[in-house]
Amino acid sequence: MKIVFAGGGTGGHILPIVAIARELQKSVSDQQLQLHYIGPKDMFGEMTLEQEGLRIHRIFAGKLRRTGGIGAWLKNIFDICVLLPLGILWALKIVLFLWPDAIVSKGGYGALPVTIAGWLLRRPVFLHESDIAPGLANRIGGKFALEIFTSFQRTEYFSAKKMLFVGNPIRRELLTGDQQEAARLFQLTNEKPVLLILGGSQGAQRVNNIILEILAKLLESFEVIHQTGKRNFEQVRKEGKVVVTQDNLRFYHPLPFLTEPELKHAYATASLVVSRAGSGSIFEISARGIPAVLIPLPESAQNHQLKNAYGYAQNGAAIVLEESNLTPHFFLDRIISIVFNEEKYKKMSSAAFDFSKPNAAYIIAHYLLEYLKR
Repeated sequence: MKIVFAGGGTGGHILPIVAIARELQKSVSDQQLQLHYIGPKDMFGEMTLEQEGLRIHRIFAGKLRRTGGIGAWLKNIFDICVLLPLGILWALKIVLFLWPDAIVSKGGYGALPVTIAGWLLRRPVFLHESDIAPGLANRIGGKFALEIFTSFQRTEYFSAKKMLFVGNPIRRELLTGDQQEAARLFQLTNEKPVLLILGGSQGAQRVNNIILEILAKLLESFEVIHQTGKRNFEQVRKEGKVVVTQDNLRFYHPLPFLTEPELKHAYATASLVVSRAGSGSIFEISARGIPAVLIPLPESAQNHQLKNAYGYAQNGAAIVLEESNLTPHFFLDRIISIVFNEEKYKKMSSAAFDFSKPNAAYIIAHYLLEYLKR
């Protein structure tokens, strides 16, 4: 059995593939299963997927830029007229050589050439859409797919006949964290509720700045685990030492990036999560039943993070603070109003559990296996 995955180039595309691949590997022996990934050059994605046993095949892929002026439009013309056709030709060659039993597209500009190649060669194509508002690549790719798995029930654009609502695939291992291990790993004092701040795969400089503005006040009530992003880590760490008293620094734990083992233990101990509104983060947080404050990335394509955030917050599991209206003291007040209001906190936690779909990866994997048995 041979399955090809295709994706763009961010954690939001790669990590759901990891989750589905793990479920397939649990159900099918290594001798009977070959997993491949076709996509553009992406060092993080390639390293992550290779560690999971997938074989990597690179292609060219054209990317559409929505901002950046005349320079961006010139690059768009080159990408659409040159790189996209080259990508399709290269994907055709790889798919023809591999002749997979199924292709699973996770979306993003890197997946489109593979989706088109699979359709041209009459290979079964399945697509997963993470967001309420699909990106351009998935809107096009959906036309070539047999089935479209969706994370949100009210996903826009696609035909209802093709859609199957399953949730966003998350790594089941993230549900196995331990509070005691978190205390050891992050050197927590366990004297205060833990606030977990996640910047997402594209970082969150604005969020970092606001955290630094209120950090001294924040640490009076909370212990903070802060994923700053690799680019911002040194600056945030140094500024944190300046704005916080020496005694309170023991409550602040900045890190450039959280690995999977670190993240699962951080989730296990967190009382509240502050996060961007990528679908992956939303479904991880909900599976742990943690109330959240979501700050959508303003520059996200089709404004998908804003729609994800409000789509999730509708059920009462989170509040949404848009970056354009975000002020430090309002931010602090909202966090305190959730954690220290027991009735509100319990309702938000219950709503998060109700929304969660922890078995999405399992459902997709077994849907594929059942299809391939026909």
